[in-house]
Amino acid sequence: MKNFAKFEKKIDINFKNKKLLERAFIHRSYLNENLSLRLEHNERLEFLGDAVLELIVTVYLYKKYQRKPEGEMTSLRAALVNTDTLSETASELGMNDFLFLSKGEAKDTGKARHCIMANTLEALIGAIYLDKGYGTAYSFVEKILFPKLKEIIEKKLWIDAKSMFQERAQEIEGITPVYKIIKESGPDHAKKFLVGVYLGKELVAKGNGRSKQDAEQSAARNALEAKGWED
Repeated sequence: MKNFAKFEKKIDINFKNKKLLERAFIHRSYLNENLSLRLEHNERLEFLGDAVLELIVTVYLYKKYQRKPEGEMTSLRAALVNTDTLSETASELGMNDFLFLSKGEAKDTGKARHCIMANTLEALIGAIYLDKGYGTAYSFVEKILFPKLKEIIEKKLWIDAKSMFQERAQEIEGITPVYKIIKESGPDHAKKFLVGVYLGKELVAKGNGRSKQDAEQSAARNALEAKGWED
């Protein structure tokens, strides 16, 4: 079995209900291969944790940015709780070492794993909320996620770069941007994409990502910077 005492020490939270903590890490696929185990997968905890996380982030943004409009705060919240941010945070906490997965899922380290990691973090937040209450859940999210806001704001990761670049390109140059895949690499379960964004025949910028959409957003952000259209 997993040594969850080590994980509790890392996150500085001591669970009263140890089974609740364990359940947060149990993926449905694990139970499909271990039907004899009387365990529950983490999807109900994930459902709860998603709502708790959204409330915590909303309260934080509402109090911190008293002059920002609703739309901007909504975009900031989306950037803070999206799959990439949550998966990255879960990895930083070493949560991958504690997952209960089927043999097939355990081999997949690509996009599917990123989703599982993000969902498991939400399940963990749900478990913390049930076991320790809202205050502890808030403090946990505050410690692991809120420091990432600085980079999100500095790099303007909360902005839909593709939409902004298209608006600016049409307004300034009268051209609609076109995105083309320049290179694909890696196995099917862990693809990486290099995408170029063009205005007519001009290659304005390139961007990398684990999906075409991520690569296009990266290319659009780089194109905004290259054209000086960021503000």
